[in-house]
Amino acid sequence: MTSNQRFARLGAALAVLSIFAGCGEKNQAGPGAGMPPPEVAVVTVAPQRLTISNELPGRLEATRVAQVRARVAGIVQKREFREGSDVKAGELLFRIDPATYQASLESAQAALARAEANLVQASLKLQRYQPLVEINAVSKQEYDDANAAQKQAAADVASAKAARTTASLNLGYASVTAPISGRIGRALVTEGALVGQGEATQLATIQQLDPIYVNLTQSSTDLLQLQRALASGQLQGVGKGKAAVTLVLEDGTPYPLPGKLLFSDLAVDESTGAVSLRAEFPNPQRSLLPGMYVRARLEQAVQEQAISVPQQAVTRSADSASVMVVGADGKVAARTVKTSSAQGTAWLISEGLQAGDRVVVEGLQKIKPGAVVKVVPWQPKAPDTGKVAPPSPQQNGSKKKDTPVVAPAASAAKAQ
Repeated sequence: MTSNQRFARLGAALAVLSIFAGCGEKNQAGPGAGMPPPEVAVVTVAPQRLTISNELPGRLEATRVAQVRARVAGIVQKREFREGSDVKAGELLFRIDPATYQASLESAQAALARAEANLVQASLKLQRYQPLVEINAVSKQEYDDANAAQKQAAADVASAKAARTTASLNLGYASVTAPISGRIGRALVTEGALVGQGEATQLATIQQLDPIYVNLTQSSTDLLQLQRALASGQLQGVGKGKAAVTLVLEDGTPYPLPGKLLFSDLAVDESTGAVSLRAEFPNPQRSLLPGMYVRARLEQAVQEQAISVPQQAVTRSADSASVMVVGADGKVAARTVKTSSAQGTAWLISEGLQAGDRVVVEGLQKIKPGAVVKVVPWQPKAPDTGKVAPPSPQQNGSKKKDTPVVAPAASAAKAQ
């Protein structure tokens, strides 16, 4: 190949590159001139009646707990219940050897019979002496002795009756029954164990699970803020007996049955700076167990003219929060706001917004203050139903719908 041929081919290559570069400059310049304003989804602020609720941590606790103990000493003969089952109050749980207590009862009954016989004899003697003392047939001293003997015999009868009652109770305690209705745990003793020797041996534990308590803690600071808002009229109370409570379990699932608030403690825990509250929940399926960690949403007040926006609309910095607001001219402006609390998926706004403001929820990454935008209403996303989403345009291999807003300009550039 000669030098002239090489120079000719090099010149042709440079010419082709310059043509492509010129086309690229046209393609870059074309869309910029005719690109439409970006589209953003907005919500229009409208004050509404909102129930103020706080999510508080807590633990479940049985409403009643009873320790089943041996009240008399003896050998356990038999266990009459199934561990982990529900028992009724008065149901037989354990049998302690009753032989000793049966013998004591029979001895007490015999002592009572003897005392009653002595009483009969003393009473008859007193009756005989009464007319005789009036005619001085017996001395006054003898009559007084007969009267005292009769009263002593009556006291012996009363003492014998008390001893018989004690013996009967001890015999009854040999059959250990459930003090309350509830679910009984594992047996703490087995057949053949000696119990009640010097102390009331614990045999089992019964817990009442329906209803069940949840013990909650709330920061004293939050409680003071709530009380001030109620006192100033900014918030209204929900009314006595109307504070509904809902429960969120450890795995994040909501508990289907609502509860009610029972009381709020009168003192602040010095170690934690929190106030204790207690709520009650129905537990018919026994799915809530004592000791479980839960979170409870507690309705504590009502705000009649509340302003709230979706949480994704609020941008936070180290010392402030702001939103993007679209004006009547279609231009975007940043607005500093003050948030008071989170209510579900929304922020409650206490300052910075008013009725009619249009707040940008989606499309924040495409705009900046002063930009002109196209406004569309924001539609909350439907909850996930577990269905597989349809494939995206990228997965289908199509690139025409990647940027629908700039599609007309891109087509014009291609035509050029």
